Amino acid sequence: MNTFDEEIKLAADALKKGKVILYPTDTIWGIGCDATSSAAVSRLIKIKRRTDNKSLIALIDETDRITDYVKVVPPIAYDLIQNAANPISIVFPGAKNIAKNALGPDSTVCIRVTDSQFCKQLVRAFGKPIASTSANVSGEPTPLFFAKISEEIKKNVDHIVGLYQDEIKMPKATTIIKLDVNGQFTILRH
Repeated sequence: MNTFDEEIKLAADALKKGKVILYPTDTIWGIGCDATSSAAVSRLIKIKRRTDNKSLIALIDETDRITDYVKVVPPIAYDLIQNAANPISIVFPGAKNIAKNALGPDSTVCIRVTDSQFCKQLVRAFGKPIASTSANVSGEPTPLFFAKISEEIKKNVDHIVGLYQDEIKMPKATTIIKLDVNGQFTILRH
C-alpha cells in the first residue's frame, strides 16, 4: 500500500496528464480532472454520462486562490467560507481561467475551498483547481462511500486513489450558495 505522499504524487501526475481520477473529497468520493482543460472535462462528463449543462465544482486549496478564477469576488464570499459549519460551494459570476465546459450555462463557476488534507495537498501538488463531481453515473444514487461506487465508474476512470477506501463515514452535505457581483446571495442547497 502506498503512503499518503505517494498517493498524492500518483494522483497529481495523473491530473497533469489530463486523466480522470476517482478520489476522496471533503464530502464524498468524487471523480475529478484538470478544471482548466476542456479535453479532460469532456472525458469526465463522458464517464459521468452527464447530459445536462450543470457546472462542475472547482476544488481549490486556499481562499486567496479564488481571485485566480473569478473576475470580481464580493467580500461577503470570504465571510461565508470562513463561517460555514459544513463544506460550502459558492457559484460566482465572471469565471476566468477555467475550461468553458466546466462552467454553468451563464458562465458562472462553482468553487469550493476544500477542508480535506488530502485534497489540499493534491491541489497544491497539481497546481491547478480540480473539476469535481460525485462518483456516480448521472441519474443514479450518489455513493456515500467507496464500496458503493459502481464498477462502471471504477473501470472508466484512469486512476483510483488507494487511500480511505475502507472508511465509512457519514458525509457532510455541501451547502451551495449563488453570489452575484453585488454580494447578494441565494442558497441553492442547504
